[in-house]
Amino acid sequence: MVKKSRESKKSRETRKTSEEILSKFGARIERAIRTESSWKGAGEDYSAEYLKFKKEALRTYSGYEKACKRLGAIIKLKLGEKAEEKVAKALATAHLEIEPREASGLALFALLFSFIITIMLSASIYLITNTFPLLIFFLLIFVSFFLYYYLNGMPQRIEQRWRLKASSQMVPCILYIVIYMRHTSNLERAVRFASQHLQPPLSLDLKKVFWDVETGHYSTIKESLDAYLETWREYNLEFVEALHLIESSLYEPAESRRLQILEKSLEVMLDGIYEKMLHYTHDIRAPITNIYMLGIVLPTLGLALLPLASTLLQGAINWVHVMLLFNIIIPFFVFYMTSQILVKRPGGFGETHLLERNPDYANFKDKRHYVKAFMIVLPLFILGILPLLVPSLGSYMGIQDITFGELGSPFLQEQYIFGFIDSDAGLVGPFGLVSLLLSLFIPLSIALFFSLAYKFKTQKLIDSRKTTTKLEKQFSSSLFQLGNRLGDNVPAEMAFGRVAQSLRGTPTAGFFSIVNANIQQAGMSVREAIFNKSRGAINYYPSDLIRTSMEILIESVKKGLQVGARALMSISQYVKNIHKVNERLKDLLADIISEMKSNMSFLAPLLSAIVVGLSSMITLILGKLEYMININPAAGQQSFGGIGSVGMITQMFDVTKMIPPYWLQVIIGIYLIEIIFILTSTLVTIESGADKLTDKAEKSKLLSRAMGLYFITALIAILALAGLAAVAIGNMGGLG
Repeated sequence: MVKKSRESKKSRETRKTSEEILSKFGARIERAIRTESSWKGAGEDYSAEYLKFKKEALRTYSGYEKACKRLGAIIKLKLGEKAEEKVAKALATAHLEIEPREASGLALFALLFSFIITIMLSASIYLITNTFPLLIFFLLIFVSFFLYYYLNGMPQRIEQRWRLKASSQMVPCILYIVIYMRHTSNLERAVRFASQHLQPPLSLDLKKVFWDVETGHYSTIKESLDAYLETWREYNLEFVEALHLIESSLYEPAESRRLQILEKSLEVMLDGIYEKMLHYTHDIRAPITNIYMLGIVLPTLGLALLPLASTLLQGAINWVHVMLLFNIIIPFFVFYMTSQILVKRPGGFGETHLLERNPDYANFKDKRHYVKAFMIVLPLFILGILPLLVPSLGSYMGIQDITFGELGSPFLQEQYIFGFIDSDAGLVGPFGLVSLLLSLFIPLSIALFFSLAYKFKTQKLIDSRKTTTKLEKQFSSSLFQLGNRLGDNVPAEMAFGRVAQSLRGTPTAGFFSIVNANIQQAGMSVREAIFNKSRGAINYYPSDLIRTSMEILIESVKKGLQVGARALMSISQYVKNIHKVNERLKDLLADIISEMKSNMSFLAPLLSAIVVGLSSMITLILGKLEYMININPAAGQQSFGGIGSVGMITQMFDVTKMIPPYWLQVIIGIYLIEIIFILTSTLVTIESGADKLTDKAEKSKLLSRAMGLYFITALIAILALAGLAAVAIGNMGGLG
């Protein structure tokens, strides 16, 4: 027993000595290779940080989660195994804390609730008017099923947006890990470095990799990372392969072979993205053409026939039916077809800038821009609805509709300017030329409202992004020069000043000059000169590339100037390679993007404006013929072009049964606005991924351009074709 006690005491002393040695040298190593002053022990602050990032990244969907918890749980829905697995996978990817049955239950609850409301509303109208509102009933049924479709697919759409945003940050992710592991072959620290310098949502995913280790789901970072990569295998195989290559570099004994594998991982990522985008651009060309033809060209051409078709059907089709078809049903199918295109978009390419980090983000979120835009366009909108107020003004204020002749105009002198007609169904219209011209202000005001509001919101951020992008392009070559100075064994404190002198006159020279001034004049360290909260150079150059490059510089020079030089040169080369691939991808998409933008901003408005002019001409011709018959009944018996008498034609094409050009123009204008919204979002997502800044900026630009062209062209077409109609009717001898 004594012997065992002595051995136990000896082993404790040995263990204590070993722990002291490990603690002593571990602390020294930690100080030597620590990359950020904010790093604490492994996992000390990841729980709070993870929750913070989750709150920031998912605040858009908190309302959806609450609705699923409160309403979706009311219906005890049991899903099939495959359906539940599909929904659960989408919810897990998007980090939504709800059950699959709750998400599907919310969709079913919305369907049942809206169906009950439809029946109650239709029954109430029937009891009050003794007429069943068939149109309203079918419209609300359609809305109910659309609501079910939208909510039932919400987890997949959230997952899609999450993947698009995360996949746009994969190339920088591989870049950060590779650059870090070039000088420190430690996977845990490399992944942590990437998670701290990437943007949500991919940074959130990488932090959850650590979170799963801390909570005991996995025993090592590699095991947790491999499990996370499996969620991307189906969507972005090159990302999975690149990280597996990085992991394999840990087991290479030869330094040259290890660096070669790291280089290969980034090459695999870039080549994989380019190949997938190449196939994607070929695959979507035909669907986008079909969307344009089926969603814009054919419906617009069909509108040209509606004025005559509505009269032939004796008013069975009115402007309400046309509005439902062109402002609800067709845009819904266009939205559905475009969503199918976006589902197939490969990841790994897109805009990576995070709006929330920009100092001007508060301006982007400011709701007052909508109020300002509303006050600007309100007079235009009032002008547009002025013809609708004429009947009310006439009854209360004694204002009567007058003809052009009463205004002293020889042009269309028998035509009323607003054109309301008393019929068996009551007052119909407006059919007048002035009403049609004023109606142009309704879609114009709506388009200007969104265009101005989006412009006010995005202008500062767009300018800031352009400046940052331009700066980053020049900064890669500046990094190479800085690396050369370090390679010549010039200390980092002196290298900044020398690079600033050689780059004098360039935008990036200012950054190096500020760093040099902080070091020389304020006596700061390199880290303080760059990252000091009050005087740091990074405050004046808010770029993720510059911030990360300087972090890598500070980390690598601790291991020697040559290590720092190689790190900066590697960053410079990698950034240039990534830029080349991005430019090639933009070239692939250029034809599709430019063609669709041309169709939206030029061809569609032009075609729609001509249709509006034709409907105006048809209305004026029929109105003129009816007026001639009223003042000269004998003229109604005369032959008209060998196709029958004039009276028979006017009976067949009754003006009062026709869809008023006023409403037709408003419907066409709103339809154009909806199509521009849907297709612009589609094109931006194809080109840049989930980028709400570019989305709003492009909508602002295309809305103003397209609707401005539509307004001018429709104005010219209405006046020109109205004049042509007046001349044509006036030349019909024997009818006047």
